[in-house]
Amino acid sequence: MANIFLTHPPDVLPIFYGEKAFKLLNKLGNVRTNPKKEDLTFDELIGLSRGCEIIVSFRQTPGSPELFDNSPDLAAFLRCAIDIRNIDVEAASANGILVTQAKPHFTAATAETALALMLDIARHITECALQYRAGKEPQIGMGCQLAGNILGVVGYGRIARHLCDIALAMGMKVMVHDPYANIERRDIQQVDFETVLRQGDFVLPLAAATEETENLFNETAFKLMKSSAFFINVSRGNLVDEDALETALDEKRIAGAAMDVGRGADQKPSHHLARRNDVIATPHLGGATPESALGQAMDSVEQVTAIVQGKIPEGAVNADQATRLARFQRSG
Repeated sequence: MANIFLTHPPDVLPIFYGEKAFKLLNKLGNVRTNPKKEDLTFDELIGLSRGCEIIVSFRQTPGSPELFDNSPDLAAFLRCAIDIRNIDVEAASANGILVTQAKPHFTAATAETALALMLDIARHITECALQYRAGKEPQIGMGCQLAGNILGVVGYGRIARHLCDIALAMGMKVMVHDPYANIERRDIQQVDFETVLRQGDFVLPLAAATEETENLFNETAFKLMKSSAFFINVSRGNLVDEDALETALDEKRIAGAAMDVGRGADQKPSHHLARRNDVIATPHLGGATPESALGQAMDSVEQVTAIVQGKIPEGAVNADQATRLARFQRSG
């Protein structure tokens, strides 16, 4: 049987892995778990995973060159999430170690979070709730309804497509900018980036986080937005120049912002933005539903199953360089 190390800290293990997946993983090998209440240091990770052929990693566990260079028994590093930006795939490949990622099971949950943030900020829901909790009588202010207004989306991946369908069902007009997509739908207007910014009432970055999209929403972008527009981010903090966003809020160039992500720890919103009265913030909980977590955990179970059977698992990102998998093929 394979020796498997699961890096999830104890407090998040039942949330982001789940009893069902954990039981199945234990049937596939000898499973060790992270005893620490926080994320592991490099030395702790090396020590606790020593002798393990497979690491199933929480999203905050980095796959560093030092880890791959100093883990002679390691054959596979499985990310129990889709984001592998903190895994050095090149270093893993140089050591013959397989890297995998999960499928995006969080699509519906994240799109629903975007909708919730849009409704919240447009209708002053959190603002009123906080005043009531403080024993005050909230003033009734005019809100902004979604129906009839424009959803402006940058990027047309899975989450964007799901959200656009919801928005259309609610009577919104939808504009999308994505230079890599060909949107052949009459109910969605494909436009350039500036048009999304100038006309969108709710503007959402839903593009992948790459070098090309780093700080895509910068000072120039926020200056193009309508003063009545809301900026909603459930994608990645890397897409946003936070200084530019703060300036736009300070100068009331936009009406407000809502965010589930940012440049804080674990991609959470930065505190200096989250504490503002014109910002609604949630702690990167967009995909935090039992359905999303179980889906990604089960992906790792299926990947381990394939590996111990001497097969290349679905989700492999460097299968051609994963020479250490040969030990499972021989044993199988």
